[in-house]
Amino acid sequence: MKVSLRKIDGPWAEGYVLDKHMLSSVYLGDDAQGRPQFESTRTEVGEALFQLKYRLDPAQAGPLAQALLEHVCPRFAPIGFLVPMPPSRARPWQPVAVVARELSRRLGVPTFERLLMKSPLARPLKDLTSREEKLEALSGAFFLQDEIRAQGRWNALLIDDLFDSGASLEAASVALAGYAKVHQVYVAALTWK
Repeated sequence: MKVSLRKIDGPWAEGYVLDKHMLSSVYLGDDAQGRPQFESTRTEVGEALFQLKYRLDPAQAGPLAQALLEHVCPRFAPIGFLVPMPPSRARPWQPVAVVARELSRRLGVPTFERLLMKSPLARPLKDLTSREEKLEALSGAFFLQDEIRAQGRWNALLIDDLFDSGASLEAASVALAGYAKVHQVYVAALTWK
């Protein structure tokens, strides 16, 4: 899978995004139900994520996990476990968790899907315009559930699907860094806006 890796800075040891999500989107008009229609061109990573997330195609998890394995993971110190970003909305299955499980299998490390949790927000982040508003809305939204039984400290890789302002990754990584069993937090996102 072709990527255009981008380094992202924040309160984590190191972080990267695989590629831009959308290359172009042209408004075509509204359909019979009055919903806007677009002709969108995505990067290869963006298209795989779109198919996984909105067309419910779990076969896309493998190529996305492989891209993280090849292009992102070698840049980090050894990872002890993976943490998918908690979902913003309920779905039949969570795309980020599916990618994390696949990467976990390839790396040979566990994934903890209920270690980092998120309280419901009063307003969706997409309705907030500034990074500061998003950080304020996320203040205290992430919390930990101690599901790691082994003693020790490990490097954790936090995985998200879309990087925009970085507010969610920042709040989540700060919460994760406060966990006694985490040595360093690394982050990886599949696409950026």
